[in-house]
Amino acid sequence: MIPTVSDSIHHDVLIIDRDSACVRTLLEAFAQRSIRGTVATHPDTAVKYLHEKTFDVVFLNLQTVSDNGSKDWRLLRNIRAEFPEMPVLVTSDNDCARSAVETLRAGATEFYPKPLEKQLIHTILQMLLPGHRIPAAAVLPCHNGRVQHIVGSSPQLQETVYRACKVAPTSAPVLIHGESGTGKELIAQLIHTQSRRTNGPFIKLNCAALSESLLESELFGHEKGAFTGATGRFHGRFERAHGGTLLLDEITETPPGFQAKLLRILEEMNFQRVGGSEDISINVRIISTTNSDILALVRQGLFRADLYYRLAAIRLPVPPLRNRPKDIPPLIWHFVNRFARDIQRPITAIDEQMLHHCCNYFWPGNIRQLRNTIRAAMIFGSGQVLSLDEAPWLLDELTINEPSPEDSTLAGVALKDIERQAILATLKTTEGNQAKAAKVLGISGRTLREKIKKYRYALPESDTGRLTAAYS
Repeated sequence: MIPTVSDSIHHDVLIIDRDSACVRTLLEAFAQRSIRGTVATHPDTAVKYLHEKTFDVVFLNLQTVSDNGSKDWRLLRNIRAEFPEMPVLVTSDNDCARSAVETLRAGATEFYPKPLEKQLIHTILQMLLPGHRIPAAAVLPCHNGRVQHIVGSSPQLQETVYRACKVAPTSAPVLIHGESGTGKELIAQLIHTQSRRTNGPFIKLNCAALSESLLESELFGHEKGAFTGATGRFHGRFERAHGGTLLLDEITETPPGFQAKLLRILEEMNFQRVGGSEDISINVRIISTTNSDILALVRQGLFRADLYYRLAAIRLPVPPLRNRPKDIPPLIWHFVNRFARDIQRPITAIDEQMLHHCCNYFWPGNIRQLRNTIRAAMIFGSGQVLSLDEAPWLLDELTINEPSPEDSTLAGVALKDIERQAILATLKTTEGNQAKAAKVLGISGRTLREKIKKYRYALPESDTGRLTAAYS
């Protein structure tokens, strides 16, 4: 049976109140919606709970948390200052307009006079923590007691999850490949969670974000005085991942010199910190990811073949969103659940036209792009039906790449020619801005520069000028 989000998720709500009748009413309503309620009867206890775990909502009674029964604004102001995005719903024994205005000015999200009716509580929870049921291919526990979900039930996604779970108990290095925004990191986390190293650390490093020297320092660590600014010993991510899993995100973005050093360490599981002479032995499982055609990079000499074979004992593809349209509706509801607390707009239905466009769009940015689209639609729209009526620019974007009869003209065209034309067209629309073009294409800036360098020597003169200008 495919698990659902509401079967496994437990939202956490903090109740700061000494009124046993009100607390009981809240807890009964929470139980009906799989929400965990934590009760604090003193401000110090409430602060302790807030620092120990993550809460979705706080119900706060100002009178009952003070020592003399009067209003105490300090706790409310402290919560608002330290947790600015946390909805704080203030309940009060005093039902008057002045009290409500004072409370809202002090930072409360909403003000509710007592007694709280159960229907009102359910209305509040439906707006902030809707909990729409969503099929999940896997559920991942997090360190803060929460869970993350790999949302969907399509055969393509289930196959990826099955393979990840199959390889997880082994020690084999895994290379996860797929387009940007498809959820490669979640698959890596699933492998770690299902492995024998699940109680060990799960350490991540984005290789594309660092220069060669910083990569070495971040991975291997350094000794005091190893370079300017090294004021003390630094334990790198290899050391911190000992006994667990190290995720090397976008491994193809590493420079050749670094690849040689990394290969030696992966073979020996032994290294020295930068500026040090002590040999450090480690036991780490390596999972790496890439959104590039790594075999093409190997053939072009841009990625070491021996390192590839060391990392890719198991290759695990993650399908793009356009190849699993069945997962788009549950993903939409997943993001509705996720952003409800922040946007505070109850959504009960999805507009049919919006759903049609979402299910037929190409999604070059995959799940990350879908997430941003749903959040924007929730922010700019109104009412309980999620649509694009009040965000026409989103509708324009979703109709650009819908399938059309002309798409058949791509049949038989070499992939490299399609890629070259995509790069040219994107650079034209971004007026030569490589950073914007790389973001649109879903690749890193470095990968785009390599492709520009590759294609500018094999183009007609009219196109060569454009690519040469972009490369220079």
